[in-house]
Amino acid sequence: MGDSGVRGGGHGGARGGGAGGPLAGVRVVELAGIGPGPFAAMLLGDLGADVVRVDRPEPSPLGIEPAHDVANRNKRSVVVDLKAPDGPGRVLDLVARADLLIEGYRPGVAERLGVGPEVCLARNPALVYGRMTGWGQHGPLAARAGHDIGYTAVAGVLGLVAPTATVPTAAAPGAVATTDPEGPPALAANLLGDYAGGSLYLVVGLLAALHHARATGAGQVVDAAIVDGAAHLTAVLQGLLAGGRWQDRRGVNLLDGGAPFYAVYPAADGGHLAVGALEPQFYAEFARLLELGPDAPDQWDTARWPELRARIALRFAARTRADWEAVFAGSDACVEPVLTMRQAHANEHLASRGTYVEVDGVTQPAPAPRFSATPGALRRPPARPGADAAEIARDWDLPSLLPESTGPTGPAARTPATPNPAAPTA
Repeated sequence: MGDSGVRGGGHGGARGGGAGGPLAGVRVVELAGIGPGPFAAMLLGDLGADVVRVDRPEPSPLGIEPAHDVANRNKRSVVVDLKAPDGPGRVLDLVARADLLIEGYRPGVAERLGVGPEVCLARNPALVYGRMTGWGQHGPLAARAGHDIGYTAVAGVLGLVAPTATVPTAAAPGAVATTDPEGPPALAANLLGDYAGGSLYLVVGLLAALHHARATGAGQVVDAAIVDGAAHLTAVLQGLLAGGRWQDRRGVNLLDGGAPFYAVYPAADGGHLAVGALEPQFYAEFARLLELGPDAPDQWDTARWPELRARIALRFAARTRADWEAVFAGSDACVEPVLTMRQAHANEHLASRGTYVEVDGVTQPAPAPRFSATPGALRRPPARPGADAAEIARDWDLPSLLPESTGPTGPAARTPATPNPAAPTA
């Protein structure tokens, strides 16, 4: 199924921004922001799209070194001050040659800056205009600031998973590991909202609308709200809830840590094991290898789940994570080590697939998914703001991108950072 996504020695392939990949030839304008918008543009770039990032004169509010900003790989950058008299016109020149546009401002900001959907679609009627926000373009919260943790909280996603209340150890074998339905929800960084509910839904929307635009010549606006995408991710659980198969509280259900055979347990050395032995045949293998004993509670005797959880926890607490990895190696018991990001880099399975690659000293995930005929690739390192203006002007036939004030060494690059009211909220 294709390769790891690193071709021709890494990112040093064709000079053009969109050579190779299933989206080769698709042109994308990204109005610089933070979070899910840049990640969506990176995904399009990984799949071969020619992504031009329109950076602001001031530095990113994240303060990350450009060489380490993986979300800006497979892109080229030009600096444009949208508040300058000629700024909106220069962006509209790009829009006229683009297929897709991504912006992540609060509702109304792009319009005030002169690059909203109406003016962009007037310039290019086939354009797909993607809007990435947390709350969406309308609704009582639309104008409010926010972040992943708030969007997933309101969408009913954050409250799904409960933490472990107490943990048994060799020093305290009487302690019982259990979920705490009344405890605070567990956090999954900003993956479920920003990137799963935001970026991925934006990309799906952009590509669906691009298909329509190429068939009809008519572009449109894609309103990708993190609250909408995060809520959409719960579709199966909503069905279970409606059918009485899911309780509307965390830590008491089959997949939220409530079941003792679908949970995380600590080992003797502080490492953790993830158990997902749901099906009877997998659970039987799990119970055999863990040596739960013939008197252990039955898998589906829910009244005795606390007892079963305590027994499983005590067994795991008796040996190190490495010991248990060896016990379960090659089995269908569905037990895996919980790895840190750096540990995942060295995992044998991921290494064999090239899931993580190192480019210019930065370890990062390879493009995904994989394509048998048109694999994505890491063609370019993270773009430095303004570094590609001349190249973009040549490839897109846009001499208007090259006024004296632009580029990484021009006056715009030396503008001090100032508060930006147009900063994205997602």
